[in-house]
Amino acid sequence: MLLYFLICLSLSLAGIAGLQLMYTFYLDRLDKERKKRLHELEHECKHLRHLLEEAETTIAEQDQIIAAVYPDDEEAWADVIGDR
Repeated sequence: MLLYFLICLSLSLAGIAGLQLMYTFYLDRLDKERKKRLHELEHECKHLRHLLEEAETTIAEQDQIIAAVYPDDEEAWADVIGDR
């Protein structure tokens, strides 16, 4: 009787060890997917930062053009309002 109990106990422990091993593989796969997703997000962030810098440069250039054409902002707005 004790022999059957020990066999059942050893098989149960082997099953638990197998489940823990499977769970470890699952966590490892999740970690790899998260690292991959983080790398993709960092790449996209760099791309968006580059687009933002280009937009800021364009806005600065347009502000310089507007400042050259209309030296006084109040008069420019008065002309725009007066045209309507």
